[in-house]
Amino acid sequence: MVTETPFKMKPVKETAINVALISTYPPRECGIATFTRDLLEALQKRGENPWVVALDHSAHGVYGRDVRFRIRQEVPEDYRTAAKMINASPAQVVSLQHEFGIFGGHWGEHVLELTKRINRPLVVTLHTVLPNPPLSALRITQALCRQAAAVVVMSPSAVELLEQRYRVSASSVHLIWHGVPEVEPLPKQEAKLRLGLADRLVLSTFGLIGPNKGIEDAIEAVAWLCRQYPHVLYLVLGKTHPNLERIYGEDYLDGLKAKVRALNLHDHVHFENRYLKDEEILTYLQASDVYLTPYHNPDQIVSGTLSWALASGCAIVSTPYRYARDMLAPGYGVLVPFRQPQKLAHALKKLINRCDLRGRLGQRAYLKSLPMRWPKVAAEYARLFAQVSSQTEVGAA
Repeated sequence: MVTETPFKMKPVKETAINVALISTYPPRECGIATFTRDLLEALQKRGENPWVVALDHSAHGVYGRDVRFRIRQEVPEDYRTAAKMINASPAQVVSLQHEFGIFGGHWGEHVLELTKRINRPLVVTLHTVLPNPPLSALRITQALCRQAAAVVVMSPSAVELLEQRYRVSASSVHLIWHGVPEVEPLPKQEAKLRLGLADRLVLSTFGLIGPNKGIEDAIEAVAWLCRQYPHVLYLVLGKTHPNLERIYGEDYLDGLKAKVRALNLHDHVHFENRYLKDEEILTYLQASDVYLTPYHNPDQIVSGTLSWALASGCAIVSTPYRYARDMLAPGYGVLVPFRQPQKLAHALKKLINRCDLRGRLGQRAYLKSLPMRWPKVAAEYARLFAQVSSQTEVGAA
């Protein structure tokens, strides 16, 4: 059943918006959980009053005081009970982070058991917008957009898809960038010294790993590069995605390690197989000469890891999935074809030989990320919450 923590409202500014955030949340290891934590903290710094309804796999997760309710992902009754609790709460707005995989039922259809019962203005942030959705995914996304007072997406491509493929009114769609930390520039050599990597040419990829990340392609590219550049080191920073691990264990990671052994790359590829703290991630990114997202899914509409790499001032090489095409326009990064390690190696070789080019790309990436910093992103969310709260009449429970 849904568990409830009594509301203990701290003093807030007179015009503060009380917001219920529905999402996964730490300590659950999930990119959307990290996003929601960062959004909550940025809203709190503004003096708003956000709190969380957390999606979980069980009733046994341990959360902090910001989590007021918990929903077991696969239990429909929990969604209905959560709606009653939200309707009885001081929430003025409900902000739902949507990704199909974090909700129970076929294509996460249990989310509708919650949203159709909420009598507060609903703001839906879509972390996935499929260009060719199965009928179930299309139906769920369209239902959420109809129920929402506002829909938030994080890339221009997503705006176009919602209007053209999903027939969502442009007036209800809002582009708010993926938030990023306020990273202060750190000289690359200083970051490398902190990590004991002063003599290495560092390539990196971070985040929860799985087959769509294309890490095997990067490993093959490193095999080409290290013949000419013996100081190259590729860091794979992160653990297997929990959903993948539950079903397949460490099969994918074991396969990557086997590839490293077969190619004799033990001095050139390092796996940091754990869920890293934010501070560690930023240090690794600032130590990286080139950041890689060689992802396989051309339809990926947003990437928190790519966003963090921009904020860290990385020179970036990526495959041309949708978010990468949006963010790495000419002059902001390098795009290479999907699943072609040799072309990836060629692009990396050019950057290895051109320190000046790496520096220019990194500087442009950093400047591009400035509007994405959390204080600015939280201000946009706060304005949107205030707008829908003032324009939407709260119905009866």
